Amino acid sequence: MKDIAAYALDAMLKAGADKASCQAAQGRKDELNVEANKFTLLRTLFNDSLSLKVLKGGRKGTTTINKLDRESVDKAVADCVALAAQGEPDEAEDIAPLAANKDFDARIGGFDADKLFSRSKEYLEQLKDEFPLIMLEGMTAEFNSENKTYANSNGVLFNTQSEHYNAGSSFVAKDGEKSSSFNYYYSNLAGLNTPFIDLGITRTLLDESIRSLNPRMFDGKHVGKVIVTPACADMLWYTLVECFLNDFSMIQGTSRWKDALDTKVVSDKLTMRSAPLHPAIVGGERFTPDGFESVNTDLIKDGVLKSFALSLYAANKTGKPRAGNASWWNVEIAPGDAALDDLIKGVDKGILINRFSGASPGPSGDVSGVAKNSFLIENGQVSDALVETMVSFNLVDALNNIVGISKETNTDGYAVLPWVCLDGVTISGK
Repeated sequence: MKDIAAYALDAMLKAGADKASCQAAQGRKDELNVEANKFTLLRTLFNDSLSLKVLKGGRKGTTTINKLDRESVDKAVADCVALAAQGEPDEAEDIAPLAANKDFDARIGGFDADKLFSRSKEYLEQLKDEFPLIMLEGMTAEFNSENKTYANSNGVLFNTQSEHYNAGSSFVAKDGEKSSSFNYYYSNLAGLNTPFIDLGITRTLLDESIRSLNPRMFDGKHVGKVIVTPACADMLWYTLVECFLNDFSMIQGTSRWKDALDTKVVSDKLTMRSAPLHPAIVGGERFTPDGFESVNTDLIKDGVLKSFALSLYAANKTGKPRAGNASWWNVEIAPGDAALDDLIKGVDKGILINRFSGASPGPSGDVSGVAKNSFLIENGQVSDALVETMVSFNLVDALNNIVGISKETNTDGYAVLPWVCLDGVTISGK
């Protein structure tokens, strides 16, 4: 990959680029699939990619191809230079300055195909024995490997070789004519030492699917507390980045927090990090797509906004600091000091939310959608499963009304998340 990147970089400069960058990657995926509790597919997929960026007279040209031979690279370079000639000048466009170049080795010892199959087969057998009412809609078990290089004309050169497993399934509970809503759980893994059924909160979600065979309606309309589980990261954490911290919201000026750096924006109970280097994160980013070494970054610390999730371009465009990485999905929420049982005991009437489906929130952070795979909390106890129930809240208001954060956390190899209890959420039933 270094040779391919060097060739492409040299070709862009010879073609007239003032500045240039490229990323060359070669990946392989060995994948095993199960459908309806039966093995259905075993395949190997190869993925080559080359992304080029040319800056000429302040104008940008970019292109991405899926071939790495020299003829294809030459054509891509010519296309990229031509696109730059047609673009509009933009002073915010740039490439990363030279820092310490590094090679990263995140390999885990290669692919153990026999063990991946045996773990998958074990999972099917354990489901049959322990959760006979569960029907798998699909299961995937994978081994992923990649060799990736970033280089630019300032002399930046990064390379990473990485390997990891991924395993997970989507499922429903069935009992005669009754069926639950589907749910799913996937994990990134650095090895195969743990049975798939024991990964993260897999057993909890399987059990809750069976309990969901006899759901009830939430009575009336109520403004109160909800507990958001680690299975529901998109409802809070990814939405927060999308609304207030990322390139689009900051460049467009729609973020409510655009001028709030180093000020208190949410409850002091919340510390949120983008943490690709956390030891529980598997296959985390080691360098950013725009050519910087990745470091863990506090986005919010004790309720105070410490960083936006900005690329080099967005930082130049807005005059705000660039983020330390581009892996905002590798979220770490610092645990609190309350046991989950105590959080539940503090809810007189509310819901435990495992999955959320809703439209993209507006710039104000107003969120509205359907709580799925969720449960009623009454008088401090989790009771009946609920049919799909509408919930609505303002994200900023909700995060300023954090009742508590559990000391227990869950990791799926992507994120490290606790359970969070919020107040002021509107729950609408019948």
